[in-house]
Parts: sequence; C-alpha cells; structure tokens
Amino acid sequence: MSGYGTTDGYGAADGSGAADGGHGYGAADRGSEELTFAAAPPVRGGAFTRTWWGRAWLKALEDTALDGRQVKEGRRHARAGAVGAVSVRPGRITAVVQDPDGTAYRSDVLVRTLADEEWDRLLDLAVDSAGHIAALLDREVPPHLVEDAAGVGVDLLPGIGDLEPECGCEAWDHCPHTAALCHQVARILDEDPFALLLLRGRGQQAVVDALQARSAARAGGGTAAGPARGAAAGGGGPRGVSAAEAYALRDILPPLPAVPVPDAAPGEPPALDTETDPEPGVEPAALEFLAADAAARAHRLLTELLAGRPAGAAKGLSSGGLSVGGLSAWGLSVGEDAVRLAAGRPPAWVAGRLASGTGRSRAELEAATRAWRWGGAAALAVLEESWTPDEAALAVAEARLAGAWEDGEAPELIRSGARWTAVDARAQLRLGEDGRWWPYRRAGGGWIPVGPADRDPAAAFTAATVEGDRGEDPEGADSGSRSLSE
Repeated sequence: MSGYGTTDGYGAADGSGAADGGHGYGAADRGSEELTFAAAPPVRGGAFTRTWWGRAWLKALEDTALDGRQVKEGRRHARAGAVGAVSVRPGRITAVVQDPDGTAYRSDVLVRTLADEEWDRLLDLAVDSAGHIAALLDREVPPHLVEDAAGVGVDLLPGIGDLEPECGCEAWDHCPHTAALCHQVARILDEDPFALLLLRGRGQQAVVDALQARSAARAGGGTAAGPARGAAAGGGGPRGVSAAEAYALRDILPPLPAVPVPDAAPGEPPALDTETDPEPGVEPAALEFLAADAAARAHRLLTELLAGRPAGAAKGLSSGGLSVGGLSAWGLSVGEDAVRLAAGRPPAWVAGRLASGTGRSRAELEAATRAWRWGGAAALAVLEESWTPDEAALAVAEARLAGAWEDGEAPELIRSGARWTAVDARAQLRLGEDGRWWPYRRAGGGWIPVGPADRDPAAAFTAATVEGDRGEDPEGADSGSRSLSE
C-alpha cells in the first residue's frame, strides 16, 4: 500500500473529479471535503477486497440490490477496470463507469451522513481507547469501535438499504454501473478507511483534530467543551500557567535539554566469569546471555522512541510486549519467552537448554521459532494450541472462505476444529481466534508455518501452496529482537 505524501501512490485532485497520474489510488488534500481516487487498473482472480470492513461494504450492496445478477455484472465491470476516478465526499460517491461497448454513465451512490450528535458519540468512543485511535491512524477499522458505536446507536458501516443508487442509465435499482462503483469503493476502503468517515460526513483532518481536542481536554481534566469544573472553581483540579506568566519567565528558565542520541549498538554486558565461585544453581554464561538480550531490547526500544516511532514498538502487543499507552510488563509465559530467545539464533547450548527447559524437542523448538518469526506469541499459539470456533465464529469463517475465490476456483478443504486442510494434504489454513488465517505446509510428519497471517484466506492459501518456502528465514539475522515489533 502506498503511503500519503508519496508521488507515485497518490495523484493530486484538481477539483473536477479527475486525478493526475499515479499508479495507485490518487487522493485529494486530506483536509478537504472531497477525495478523488484515481482509476485502478484491472484486477484478476482472488478476493475483490481483503479487509473485513471492505467485505461489510459489499455485503450492504448485496443486501440492498434486488437483482443479484446486476451485482455480479458490476463486479466484472470493476475487475475489467471500467470505473474511472472515484470522488468521495460527504454522503456521496461518484464515478464514470463504461460499458464494454464504450458507453459511459455517471454513477452515484448516496450514503446517509451522521448528525453532529452522532459524531460526538462516535468520537467519545474512539478517544476512550488509545487502540481505536492508533488503529484508525494505521488505516485499520477496529471491530470493537464499530460494535461499540452500534451499541450507542451509531452505524458506522452501511447496512441493508443504506447504499442508494443514482445512475445515468436511469435504472431504478442498483445497475452494473453503481455495483461496479461500490466494488471499486470497497478496494479504496481497504487502503483508506478515512474515506468511509468522509462519506459519513467528516474528513480525516476534522476527525483527527476532534480526537486531539478531546484527548487534550481529558488529559487536562476537562472536556472538549472547556476546562474541568474543579479547575475553574479552584476546587483542586489541574491548574495551568497563564500565558503572560510563561512569557515573563522565558529568559529565566533554563532551555530544554537536547534529545539524547543513542549509541549505534547496545553496550556489552558485564563479564560474570570471575574468580569467585557462583552460588549453587547460578550459571554465569546463561546470565550473560540474558543480560545481552535485555540490553538489545532496551536499545531498540530507546532508539525507536527517540526517533518518534512508538507505534512501531506498540506492535509488540502481538508478542506480548508493549501496551499502546506505554511500556508494561512483557507478559510472556516461560514457554513463549523461551521461543522468543530461541528465535534470536542463540548458541547451540542455549537452544538446547531452552528446548529441554520447556519440554520441547529440538525439532519442536525449531517449528516454534519459525512461527514466532512470522507473528510472535499469536503465531505460536496457532502452532501449539487448538481451539474450536463457536457457531458465530464458524459462520464468519465459512463466509470468508466462500467469498475468497471466484466460482469454481475454490480449493477443496476439509475442516477439523479451526484447521482447514487441502484434500491433497499438502497445505493447510489455520484460523486464529482473532479471525486471521495462517498458512501451513506439510513437512515430514508434521505441519510448519510458512507465512504471516492474512485476513484473506485466499492469500494465506496461496502462501501455503507456492513453490519454495517463504518461511525459511522470515526475519533474517537477529530475529529475536525483531520479533518484538511483529
């Protein structure tokens, strides 16, 4: 996915509904009330959308359209690249869609915008959780935000009847042109969930500004509308400094210290091989190894924080590492931490101790470290633990499998618990409790992970069946420290 600020991923809009070049979707100014995404090239095979919110958008289309044939025809139009630049603005998406004979129609789809009171409820929910904000800024739509919003009467994602079509072909229901537009917008939402918020009435900058205002007000003990009552009344609430006082002290207060520059590499741990005999049960070489590992982790975290990249470190949540709000206990079990250490390719004697100390054979530890390098503690749990989805989770999984391939292209899979195995017994999909799919391949007498998790089961199955092995060395050298950010 191209990031904002790049020249080859996003073209600038000129306000007329067209974008200037670009190889991906082109977007207008993020603070504007309209985004224009450049026409996307044709796409062949695989699922049309890869995110759960993109699929929810298409489900709303399928539930709304009275004629399923028009939806399928629209999907073919979108796959063929027949949808031009897409304009997204509050309450409306617009594009020109061409028929195979070259006839072009302006197509619009209308979506209800949220009232100001609904936006207040939605923003209050988002600011209550740092994870919600971090996910939105990382171009993710957290399911809990959508569920919590629905609980207070705010429908963020559209449902049945929410996508109202208008097309130049004068069809009174969804036609192939509006269906093609909806499919193209599903691809856009995969990359830019803020387009959905703009459809609901507010652009990215407005949402971010509102979240920042609410966060600052809460940090100061007040609300987005003003300071805390206790502060205003002298009741013991947080007290600020007047601007005049702060300005008067400008030449008296010492300057802020310079941001320290970390060393290029972590320091060497102390040598514990001294003339003094260690206490019974204490092994100096093992302590030196653990001290070196702790120093490497601390150095990496410090370097990321000083570089202004705390979000990268927060990804360590998948391996039990960090919380979004700051550093916390690592939270790994003994068995998980042993695998994390083994993933750093320690000396053979250390790997042997880690295997025997956790009741694993060397082969089992090797499989565990492969999983760790692909996804930390979450991937390890998928490898070593089993679970059975309940009826709701199973229904969602089966629906994703059914929609992942075009008609007649789906592989034949046999389910056992949360594992779907190909009939040739060479590839397997494992479903994690978070709804992601992990690719596995048969090796010897067991199964090994061969790639990272994916929301799209078709993509995960492809990783499990491609020639060669993506899983030989997913992180290169020093995977032990890198796994903290997976």
